[in-house]
Amino acid sequence: MKVCKVNRRRFILAGLLLSPCMLYADARWIEPSWLKVRRLPLAKEEPSHRLIHFTDLHHKGDRAYGEAMVKTINSLSPDFVCFTGDLIEDGAHLAEALEILSEIKSPLYGVPGNHDYWSKVPFDGITKIFAATGGGWLLDQQVRTQDGKVNIIGASCLSATQPPMPAVPGVKNIFLMHYPAWVKKLGHHRYDVLLAGHSHGGQVRIPFYGPVVVPFGVDEFDLGLFQTPCGPLYVGSGIGWFLWPMRFRCRPEITVIEI
Repeated sequence: MKVCKVNRRRFILAGLLLSPCMLYADARWIEPSWLKVRRLPLAKEEPSHRLIHFTDLHHKGDRAYGEAMVKTINSLSPDFVCFTGDLIEDGAHLAEALEILSEIKSPLYGVPGNHDYWSKVPFDGITKIFAATGGGWLLDQQVRTQDGKVNIIGASCLSATQPPMPAVPGVKNIFLMHYPAWVKKLGHHRYDVLLAGHSHGGQVRIPFYGPVVVPFGVDEFDLGLFQTPCGPLYVGSGIGWFLWPMRFRCRPEITVIEI
């Protein structure tokens, strides 16, 4: 009996000592590249379109990870793909990021994030790659999808003081923006779905507390689906990371949305 008690104590002590190490290893080396696919059926009736949303790539040179993301997107055969900002942080990584995204086999629509502006890269190359997929890089613009049945509205990070672009009647309308809190600036306008990023879901989420830190422009819209007066708003957790290469209880994701 005495031996059993000693072993049990040692086991408990070892568990207490190892648990923080295991949690750190998960947050540092496992979750940051453990991509998940989230499915979000929003259609009230039979869906007419399936799209993929991803955000906050923050490409820093991990080509294999980016290519794995694109392979996953292509395997899901979406009608089109929506990106809501922050391709890069450093302009030195732009060319490789665009090479990776050029392999997406569906029309790719996107808007810039704050880091795309802060990197001071010209948007000409980004515009060209997005257009080559059949989509578009939208700077306070709206375009129809190739079948003409979906109107995609893209807000730049510089449009906070401009009147919001209204939905087009007779088609489905998707509003793309980087900052989720901007949903409060859209007034009485309503859309079929609004997509945003920027928050990274906080990257580190503590049980029963939530995100440790969220950036400006997020407010209460830190992660997931929110019902707003302007329509359902979905905020993705992002693909990459910022400041520290860690994620905890907040895996990177691409989201399959049916409308």
